[in-house]
Amino acid sequence: PIGMYQYMAKDCKENGTSYKNVSTVNLDEYVGLTADHDQSYAYFMRTNLFDYIDIDQNNTNLPCGSAADPQKECDRYNALLAKMVPDVQVLGLGSNGHIGFNEPNTPFDSVTHLVDLTENTIKDNSRLFNSIDEVPRQALSMGIKNIMQAKSIVMVVSGKNKAAAVKGMVQGEITPALPASVLQLHPFVTIIC
Repeated sequence: PIGMYQYMAKDCKENGTSYKNVSTVNLDEYVGLTADHDQSYAYFMRTNLFDYIDIDQNNTNLPCGSAADPQKECDRYNALLAKMVPDVQVLGLGSNGHIGFNEPNTPFDSVTHLVDLTENTIKDNSRLFNSIDEVPRQALSMGIKNIMQAKSIVMVVSGKNKAAAVKGMVQGEITPALPASVLQLHPFVTIIC
């Protein structure tokens, strides 16, 4: 969603739209990367959005990928999400239909959990790293149940390689084999592709 973040930053700067009272909860983080690693989602959010808007950094929340105990971190994040129901959840779509890092066959009732990334996801994300060997093999991800609790969802999709996933998400069977298909059950989803 880099283009969306650029519009938000421009709007904040030029029109004075304020984010001072906004709190955020991010979907996921790679296991093993610190918040200052240039491929962590914490770093991504700071350098693509948070550094360019007037948000209080104390109101930004991400799972900690470098936590010593991943399950304890998942439990912490689930407790946070129980207190904060997102008004808007921004999602991307993986070429295999994943949302967050909820890979195919993730149960729809899942909450924040440790994920073993599929080879497909590792390959797709390798473009962001110096080599495929540097791509983390695990991530912490908000679960599908957490995602579906948002009041509204904005799905931003780009790339011809995602056409089949988009079609399945919108017109296909609702099945854990294509995690994004669950969005057919949400009352307010906007898809931009």
